[in-house]
Amino acid sequence: MPDFIYLASQSPRRRQLLEQLGVRHELLLPNVQGDVAEDAEGIEAVLPGESPDDYVMRVTGLKLDAAVARCTRRGLPSAPILCSDTTVALGPAIYGKPDDAAHAARMLAELSGQTHRVLTAVAVQAGQGGQGAVAQRLQALSVSEVTFAPLTPAQIAAYVATGEPLGKAGAYGIQGAAAAFIPVLHGSYSGIMGLPMFETAQLLRSIGFAV
Repeated sequence: MPDFIYLASQSPRRRQLLEQLGVRHELLLPNVQGDVAEDAEGIEAVLPGESPDDYVMRVTGLKLDAAVARCTRRGLPSAPILCSDTTVALGPAIYGKPDDAAHAARMLAELSGQTHRVLTAVAVQAGQGGQGAVAQRLQALSVSEVTFAPLTPAQIAAYVATGEPLGKAGAYGIQGAAAAFIPVLHGSYSGIMGLPMFETAQLLRSIGFAV
């Protein structure tokens, strides 16, 4: 077993959490020179009637498929590949990353005074399969509940103006200024950040990686 894993995520928070676990990792990202185009938006599209749980597990699996293919195309040394995806759900409604500041403000207004779920799926694959080789793939789901205090329009506008909501599921980051909005949470703080450390460590140990 190699002494490192590939992390197929651009999230600096996921890198930080892996470092906290003491897991050596290298980034395995799309769109390097000479790589084929990957349909990231298509992967994250919600299917009609899809539940938040099914959605985040399916998207994580598709991201892992893309990362494994990327590794193969580039002829990189074999090592476990880890992917993760996070979504926010208010009832059956799925809240992904906001399109712009106005979209972020609408999301936050809908989450204001409500309890929502944060779902983070993690998937890891050891071995790339092919030529008779067997790939081992495992997946886990972390579900947490987060309660927002009622937010005023001024609070929402000030937070959106920081730029922090953009690029984050549900238009907020718990590790940032939005922590001031959250009186109660139940579940995994690291999962809400984007990589549940308990589940991640369990998956890596299950494939024989020392954590």
